[in-house]
Parts: sequence; structure tokens; C-alpha cells
Amino acid sequence: MTRIHPFQPLRYTAQAGPLGDQVTQPYDKISPAMRSRYLSLSPYNLVRLILGERQAADNAAENVYTRAAGYLREWQSAGILAPDPEPALFPYFQECTVPDTGERLVRKGFIGLGPVVDYSAGVVYRHEQTLSGPKQDRLELLRHTHAHFGQIFMLYPDPEGAVDALLDQSAAGAPLAEVADEYGAIHRVWRTTDSARIQALMSDKKLLIADGHHRYETALAFRNENPDLAGADRVMMTFVNMHSPGLKILATHRLVNGIAAGGFPDEFLRAAAGDFQVAEIDSQDTLQRRWQECGNRTVIGAAIGDRLFALKARDAVNELDVRILHRLLLGKALGIGEEAVRDEKHLRYVRGLDRAVEEARQGNAQIAFLLRPVSVEQVAAISFAGGVMPQKSTDFYPKLLSGLTIYRLD
Repeated sequence: MTRIHPFQPLRYTAQAGPLGDQVTQPYDKISPAMRSRYLSLSPYNLVRLILGERQAADNAAENVYTRAAGYLREWQSAGILAPDPEPALFPYFQECTVPDTGERLVRKGFIGLGPVVDYSAGVVYRHEQTLSGPKQDRLELLRHTHAHFGQIFMLYPDPEGAVDALLDQSAAGAPLAEVADEYGAIHRVWRTTDSARIQALMSDKKLLIADGHHRYETALAFRNENPDLAGADRVMMTFVNMHSPGLKILATHRLVNGIAAGGFPDEFLRAAAGDFQVAEIDSQDTLQRRWQECGNRTVIGAAIGDRLFALKARDAVNELDVRILHRLLLGKALGIGEEAVRDEKHLRYVRGLDRAVEEARQGNAQIAFLLRPVSVEQVAAISFAGGVMPQKSTDFYPKLLSGLTIYRLD
């Protein structure tokens, strides 16, 4: 049984200033340039809590985590952050233009507290492996603040759209909060009066982590450390119907560098030809047509300088393109093993087909590997069967803003 709980989040008050100056993208999507911009916007911007600046004099008593806890206490005492008046669930709608297609969509979900349970319980499912470094960092922040500042992005199956119908009713009035992010997505939050009905409808749903694997496993570790701490067995989540027409996954393209230049790219193309039909093509439009025509066969694009190739796998049928890429192109043809992939020694990741191709044209990448997006159905089938996908296999767009609601355990 899946237990969803209303809660009384901390939220920014008018005293903080415009909400758009306080909220951020998820911590792992914040570049150094973005952090500098967030810091310049407001003395109360959430980045000071979730990704504060480290200092040379930091020690066990004074560091980025103790400062975050201090800011949180100060902002509550000063009325910058205040608890909502009563427990509730919070419809959260995101309106955006989809990169690459220009399609305008509204993704509908709601914010609440979900269960922190082991994967073996058959309630929460993952689709990606995690790394130890980010989890240790998030665990230290949670230990010091006892607070969750961003929501874990959860999918649930509801083909009839019963929960969405209740969310639409709650969203008929003016939102509690509305803000546009730096990518042009508009985020709106309401408070629902239908919490009990939503809880009942969600009770038999399996939950699939779309984004936030590291933070979920951090919450698991914290719960295990603090079995008697009230609220540690729950974490803040945004729940989205996996059958919603507003749910889209973007491709995450791979940029490769650090390959020995001698004989490149001819040696790579010869090596790839053992497992792929290699065809040089004239444009990205041609690549996209190949993707549309290939059905359940794997076709991967490769941009090398000004040249563009379509690589059609000879034997791969009904397999994930990203797995074929990692096994046959990164691993076999280029010799980039899984450990190097995990350490991102030769890889960078980029959203947007145009941007990936341009990185290769400008010489910023020796090869840009171009992928079509995986489907929600593929992710669900793999996850509910107990499998996992390579890291950076999915890019759910837009991201959930951090700071719209804050769950403080105590």
C-alpha cells in the first residue's frame, strides 16, 4: 500500500521578495555560473542552503552544512520562511515549450509526502544506478538541517486520469504561487481541499523515481540512521501521472573527448562497422527520418567535426539505444569502460540535438553521439521488472523547482 501524506511546508513569504529571486533548479543542475547568479538575486535565495559556497577555513564546526542550518533557522525566525496554515497536498503545474520540437505542454502533478521504503518493498522503483559522492553530500546537508528543499520527481500509473481530474478542479482558482524559471517554464502551485480523495486514489499505485535517485537513497540512509525521528520515514515528492500527455522525456546526448587522435576518426568508423551499418548523411533532418523509420532497431547518430553519420545496429532489436551505445560504441569501439563512464572521464552530457552537433562542429567534442528519447513506457517496463538503465538515460523536462515548498522534519 502506498501512503501519501499532506503536510505543512515552509514557504517563502512576501517579506523575502519576489519568489523568482528565491527558488532554484535542482542542486545537481546548478552550474557555478548559475550559483553566482542565484547568489546575486537575493540574500535569501535557496542556493545558500542547498549548494552553499565552501571556504578555505571550513572545519568540523563551521562549514557549508552548518551555515545552511544557520540560515534556515535565521530565515524562519525572521519570517522569511513560514509554515503553511494547515496540512494539505499541493497541485503543481508546469507549462513549457519542449526543446527541439517547440511543442507547448502543461505537466500536471501534486506535491506531498511519500514513503521512504526499501526498493524490496515493491512500492518505490528506480530506473538508474547512483553514485556515492552526491549521496554523501546530500546526507550531510540533511543531517544538519533536517529538511528537504526540493521534491523527488515520482511517476505513478493512472491511465484513467482520476487524480488529474481532481487536480484540475483545485487549479481552477488563483494559484498560491506562480513563477517563471530561467528556461521560460512557468510553475504554478495551488492548495487542494481534496487531499483525502487523492490519498485514497494513490493507495494502490506503484511509484517510479523519474528524477532524484540520489536524494531518495539519501532519505533512506537518514531514515536508517534515525529510526525514531518523526517524519524521517517520509520525503517530499511531486507525483505525476505517467500517462499524462504533458509528460515528456528528452534525449541526453553524449559528448566524447580524450580519444587518442592518431587514426581518428577512421579507426573508430572501421571499429563501429563491425556491429553497425555506417552511413554518412547530409543533415539532422535525415537522422530524424532514420529514427522515425527504424522502428524497434537501434539507430545512433554520430557528429564528427562537420560530418554526420547514422549508425544502424546490425543485430540489436528491441533494445535501448543508450545501452547499445554504451556497450558497442563507447565500450567496444572506443575502449571507454564502465568505470570511466561512471567517473565521466571522457563524457559530457548535453540536452538538445542542435547544441550537441554544434559542439562537434566547433571542436569542443571529438564525437557527439546523438540519441532519440526513450519512452515513458520503456522506463516503466524496465523499472517495474527490477532493472536499471545507464546513468543519464532520461531527461524529464522541465525540472522541478526547489524552494516552492520545504519539508522540515522537526
